Amino acid sequence: MGLQQERTDWLAVAVRAAAAGAAVIRDAAPDIRNLDWRSKGPTDFVSEVDLAAEAAILAVMGEGVPRATVLAEESAASVPRELLEHGVAIVVDPLDGTTNFLHGYPEYAVSIAILVDGEPVVGVVHDVPGDEVFTARAGGGAQLNGQPIRVSDITDPQRALIGTGFPFRDPNDIDPYHRQMAAVMAHVSGVRRPGAASIDLASVACGRFDGFWEMMLSPWDFAAGMLLVREAGGRATDMSGAHLTAFGPSAVLAGNPAMHRWLQNRLNQSLRTN
Repeated sequence: MGLQQERTDWLAVAVRAAAAGAAVIRDAAPDIRNLDWRSKGPTDFVSEVDLAAEAAILAVMGEGVPRATVLAEESAASVPRELLEHGVAIVVDPLDGTTNFLHGYPEYAVSIAILVDGEPVVGVVHDVPGDEVFTARAGGGAQLNGQPIRVSDITDPQRALIGTGFPFRDPNDIDPYHRQMAAVMAHVSGVRRPGAASIDLASVACGRFDGFWEMMLSPWDFAAGMLLVREAGGRATDMSGAHLTAFGPSAVLAGNPAMHRWLQNRLNQSLRTN
């Protein structure tokens, strides 16, 4: 089997797995007030639906991509970096936007990425309420429900719509974030914070957002989305513009090439001048 065919087959498996997870989430949505959930930390929650969706996803992925290392948000212990850097790894967020889901706010998704030697080669983001499936294969472009997508061609910041996420794990991130927000808001048409980074990155890939940034995301938050952006003609990097890897928590900066460059300059300047 050729490399491209193998990755095409993996993408089909990931789409099926995401659909299995989405079905669990969709079935539970009408009864959210009766769900069992617990806190993993301040403003970070896990529900029985996260766990059931993850089990459904991994059952499909395990059959279709056997012997892969698994990094999944709810069930995986710490995975040594060398296992992600070498060979095949599956990175899963079974319910990105758990807090949104628990409140009935319709912005949450299943996110699945397959890495080879540390680089994402397959990415799927299944927006459950919107019934939109974003897919990408390295070298094969990005699609929304099977149709090709591209990043926007906006170059004027005053016409740009930017996505972001609020820092919530470390209080020390709040002041730098306020400075970054102030540096951006006055110069763009709007800033949005939907609350699910995988959908935010998918929104960059299809041109709904012109750029996006968020601090301290976990690999399962961005591994699939970063491939979507790249395959749609955009850039997804760390805040310095350096290559982004899915090995650990990272600040993520994404956008069409022009807005990525503008955001990088504005955000980094805001931290240097305060």
